[in-house]
This record gives sequence, C-alpha cells and structure tokens, in this order.
Amino acid sequence: MVILAAALLMLGSVTYGQAKYVEHKVSKGDTVSSISRKYNVSPSEIYRLNPDAVTGINVDAVLKVPSTSQAANVATNIAATKHVVAPKETLFSISQKYGIKPADIEALNKEVLKEGLKAGSTILIPNGKATKTVVTPPSSVVSATKPEGKVLNLYHTVEPKETKFGIAKRYGISVAELEKLNPEIKENLEKGAVVRLNAQTPVYTPGAKITDAPAKIVSNEDYVIQPKETLFSLSKMSGMSQENFLKLNPELKDGVKIGMTIKMPSTADNYKISVSKPQVDLSKKLTKAQTKNLVMLLPFNADKVGTNKDVTIQDQLKKDKFLNMTLDFYAGALVAIDSAKKMGLPLKVHILDSKETKTSSNVVGLVNNGTFNKADAIVGPFFQNHVETLAGMLESNGIPVVSPLSNEKGKPISNLYQAMPSAEDVKKKMVDYMFANNGNIIAVVDAKKGSVRRYLTESFPTIKIAALNDSGMPSPDALKAMLDKNRTNYIVLETESTGMVLNTCRTLLNYYAEYPIQLVTLDKNETLEFEEVPLDYLVKLKLLYPSVTRENDTQEATIFAKNFKKYNNIMPGKFATRGFDVTFDTILRLFNQDGYKASVEEVSSEQIENKFNYISIDGAYYNKGVYLMYYDEDLSIKEVN
Repeated sequence: MVILAAALLMLGSVTYGQAKYVEHKVSKGDTVSSISRKYNVSPSEIYRLNPDAVTGINVDAVLKVPSTSQAANVATNIAATKHVVAPKETLFSISQKYGIKPADIEALNKEVLKEGLKAGSTILIPNGKATKTVVTPPSSVVSATKPEGKVLNLYHTVEPKETKFGIAKRYGISVAELEKLNPEIKENLEKGAVVRLNAQTPVYTPGAKITDAPAKIVSNEDYVIQPKETLFSLSKMSGMSQENFLKLNPELKDGVKIGMTIKMPSTADNYKISVSKPQVDLSKKLTKAQTKNLVMLLPFNADKVGTNKDVTIQDQLKKDKFLNMTLDFYAGALVAIDSAKKMGLPLKVHILDSKETKTSSNVVGLVNNGTFNKADAIVGPFFQNHVETLAGMLESNGIPVVSPLSNEKGKPISNLYQAMPSAEDVKKKMVDYMFANNGNIIAVVDAKKGSVRRYLTESFPTIKIAALNDSGMPSPDALKAMLDKNRTNYIVLETESTGMVLNTCRTLLNYYAEYPIQLVTLDKNETLEFEEVPLDYLVKLKLLYPSVTRENDTQEATIFAKNFKKYNNIMPGKFATRGFDVTFDTILRLFNQDGYKASVEEVSSEQIENKFNYISIDGAYYNKGVYLMYYDEDLSIKEVN
C-alpha cells in the first residue's frame, strides 16, 4: 500500500511555473500549517514555492503563497469571518444564517467550492455585506455590541472540561493564536473565564454589556435511547430545556424507554460520540518539516529468553504464545516503519522492552529515567493496567500513548488512545444498527449464556427473548409467533452449541419465504464456522455480525502481504496485520499537518484490516471503528454499507 502511495506521490508532483502568488510575512507563532489554513491552500503548495521552508521558517521571513480567491482576499484585508461547514449545511442555509446572498459566498470562495461545499472545510463570509448578526458557534460565545447592534467583538466563556485545543478548533484558530490573544491562559485555563477570539477584541471587562449568541442547530438526528438515560440527562445532552426537548419529542411524555428512537439536535456534544467522523486517506495530509520520535514499548521479556537450560530457545519460541504474538505484532510494525521511511517521513523509532506480565512491568522506571522526554507518541504496552500507568505518568506532558491490543474500556486519561474497540462497543454497534433499521429483534440465547441474556434483558428490554423447549432448543411455534411480516426480523443467535445452531437455522429457513429474516450474532462466533454448519444456511439467512477487522483483498492489502513475506518468509497473521495497522496509523497521524490530536479529533481512517474512529469520552479517546459484516449470495463476506 505504501509503495504504491509513494509512487503516486512522485508521479503527482508538479511545478507552479508562472502561477501568481501573494506574499506572507512570517509572524511569531506562525507555522506552515497555520499559514496554509489562513489562505486555504495546502502546506505542500507552500513548500513547493518555498523549498527552504521544509527545514523551518523564521520570523519576518517572506513566504510565497499560491494565489487563490481566498489568498487574495486575505492579502488585501477584505473583511471576512471564517465559517467551518457543518454536515448537511448548504450555501443557501449558510447564506440565510448570515443574511447574505449565496452568490456573495461563492464570489469569496471560488477555489474552495470548485468541487462543491464539503463538511469540515473552512469558508469566508463577507462581514461587510451581512444584514443581520448570527454567530455560528455554540451559546457560550458572547458578542459585545454597540447600541445600533453592530457586532464589534467575539468572546468565548470557558465551559467545564473545555481545553485550549477544543476552543481553538471550534473557532478555526491555532492554540498559539488563542494564547497570544489571551496570555493569562498559557499556564491555566479556568472554567468561566472569558477569552478573546480575534485581535480586534479588547480584553473583556466583567460587567460589560454582552448578549448571548444563539446556539447553532444544524439538524435534528435520530438517536436511540440507551440504558439509564432519563429525560433530565437527555435534555441536558441536547442543550435544551426539558420543556423544549419534550416539544421536540412529545412521545417522551409517556416515559423514557430504552431502544426508543427520538430526535436529538446534532450540535449536542454528548450525541457526537455516536457520530462517525469523515474517513480520509491520512497520507494525503502530511508534513515532513520536523522529525518525529516514535517509541514502541513491547513485551519481549528478553531477559527471560534462554534462561531455562532444559528448553532450547527454538522450543521456547514455539510454546510461548504471548511472545509469538509480540513478535508478530513487532514484525508488522517494522513493515509500517519501513513504509513510512519510503514515503520520506523523517521518523526516528525507539524499540524498548516493557518487560511486562499481567502484574509487573518496567514502565515506572523508564518514565523516572526520562526515557520518554523526547517522545512524540508511544505505542504500547500491551496490558491495560500498564498502558494506563504510563499514560497517567505522562498526562501532564500530553504525549499520546496508544493502547494497541486491549479491548477493555480503560480509564479516562486525556492522552490515552484505545486503539482496540471494547467488547461492549462491538456488541452495541450491532444492536444500534438493528434498532436504527426499525428491526424486530428476537434473541435465541443458549441456557449456558446467562451473561448474554442478562446483558440483553437489562440493557435492551424491548428485545424479545425466544423461549426454549425441554431440549434447550428454541420452540418453533413460539419463535414464529414473535415474527413480523412488515419488518426485518433480526434473530440474534448466542450459543456455542453446533446442535443449537443447526436447529435454529433449520427453523428459520422454514419461515424464510414468508417472513423477512436475517441471522445475527453479537460477535464473530467461531461455532458458525464449523464444517457441520452448511455454508448455504448462513448465506440464505445473510448472517450478520460485528467485527473489529474486515476481509480485505484490495491491491493495498496484497502489497502489504508481499512486503511482509519478503521480510519474514511467511504470510502475515492477524497480530502482524494489527501491528502494521496500529503503527502505520499512529505514524501518519503524527505527521499530520495539524498534529496528532487534531487528526484524531477530526477524521477517521482505515488501514489494511482495521478502522480507527477515535471518539473522545470523558477526556480519553476510544476507537469506535467496528465493521458490520454479512454473508452475501456470492458466498463472500462483505461489509454493510
């Protein structure tokens, strides 16, 4: 994949020739990335016109910036406001918010709008033409006004758990710019503080007359009520009063019920945790201006290899499954590192032995020795308790610590990135899909699966549980009575018994022609892959299951497999592919033009087999990248679109 991508980058290189440009004088705090955002061009375009900028830029240096409509507007100081396009917004809806014509926006953003209006892009709004005052950020923004109502300044009141990065991102400025405008927040950002958002804004004086700006609601989206949620918690999530929230969802007057689908304003912060970010190719937005240091902290336990005189090292390697998993992961990571270097990324990698077991590691000693002082990101350790210890000790430094293999939810540590979706998230992805499709959900649960039965009945009481007969099999008549001809009947089968699988499938196939039926599992059940279970059963019932990995037969996957075999003389297993995916994704985000954290905040990605869609919950970051896979009629396994 990387060799191909590198070749395309080389083929795609172009020169500007006699293209026009504007000049930008570098100010303190400027970076190529911040300058590119200011003029709405890519950093690579700036580097092409200014090759020396790759090694750094100095204050007062003059850079050539490709001339676009926006670059020209910035250079000539046309009064304009930045607006970050939200999902589902149109030129018409944006123009209505600012009281101007769509043509006014188009005239100021010709270059950006060449390929249409895209969510996440930044456009300029001509301030001088505005006929009414509308502030698009949330209601924590306040605007000081003159008697005639003309907006002079913008402020933001800091809310609980807000960070400088989050505020800067919300308003399209850099953290450096925010700190420059508000020197008092460099050391500490306090809840309730009022910060300036532009250079023309005077320092806020307590007691000054201000008016709350209206909250921006892009649209109302469907939301499935989760366990333990109440009218109070839902209205708080929406940012609305309970009275207004009930007007939006009058059905809630009869009570809040788990599994009910309601309307939720899409600007509700907590609601955003269930919304997928746009998926992008991370290799398209890289900067090579600065060397990055990646630390791989893996449990080789090298001091224990070869210590048993009665067992050869070869035999030890054959029997030690944990070490084999580590070595596979490491081998995949090495291919990722090699791929990054072939792309020309200035990467330094430090491989360290974490010497870890379930109960011990050398993490504390490594931190105390200053081992990670120059690290830009760390992958590892493997065990959840050790990765949390490391992240906690380095939290004040903000060094990203990526947990590569643990599927535990983890503690809310702000620099901890859980790269493996939790077991709960995997199940929930499947359940949410069925509810979202208005499915009639029926669970056939083996008597030995008591924990699954409790999970379904306690968390999703609207799911029907099929009765079992004296033989422990689902009763055909009772199951048929639960089916619905007008909705998809999702039959959730949870068992490790081949007999129960066969019995349930045969029963469902008897009703297959009369009712819309799809067989479902809440995780990838290996019992269904036994030879005794005919593939024809699973294909006809379109077996649907959630998975943290996907089947991938693309050219990129083939290239990775060939490269891996070239170095290791074997084809990659799941841990080797995982090692590649986690490491390569971390490296690409590390070299993202806007930085690692910004990349995690803004976009999701996909590598060979794994998806990375990090969502911030309680300050930490959890990968919600789960696939839904199904057996198709052509006997292949495909992803649900």
